[in-house]
Amino acid sequence: MAIKVVAFNGSPRANGNTHQALQVVLDELAREGIGTELIDIGREDIKPCRACGSCGKNRDGRCVITEDRMNEHIQRIMEAQGVIIGSPVYFGNMTAQTKAFADRAFYVAKGNGDMFRRKVGAAVAVNRRAGALDTFDEINKLFLISQMIVPGSSYWNTVTALKPGDLAKDEEGLRTLRTLGQNVAWLLKRLE
Repeated sequence: MAIKVVAFNGSPRANGNTHQALQVVLDELAREGIGTELIDIGREDIKPCRACGSCGKNRDGRCVITEDRMNEHIQRIMEAQGVIIGSPVYFGNMTAQTKAFADRAFYVAKGNGDMFRRKVGAAVAVNRRAGALDTFDEINKLFLISQMIVPGSSYWNTVTALKPGDLAKDEEGLRTLRTLGQNVAWLLKRLE
């Protein structure tokens, strides 16, 4: 089976700094021969979780809400060995789009016997000034609660950027993202 990592971008800005940050990580993975996919969920109309519990009752690995692409996204996670979730920081935490995606995907996973267990998970947060660590922490909590494996990097996987192209100015942040990609690749190859 070929190793694959799917990344989800919670920014509503097309090709913005979060998209670019995720691409830096994915480029490192591609250099290591790992298949990658980047999905911009921030521009989708993802419905919030209703906490109805149907996913746990039905135990079919799906959410009963079908008006959006969440079940496709959950299936992509199931087909991948690694998952990266990236979000810009809005008012001190992840975007509403990222939160809706995460609540639905991880609620389904928990309700279906921790179906993301032992997948590799990595968080990426992009901020202007503050909130990156809160966002990074919140995404990593999803992975850890789901019994996923979270690799480290040379620092927290955060970058500072506001305007389009600002990502290129954060040299330390870019190094951290490259190291993250290398560490995810190393870990996935060892787990294979």
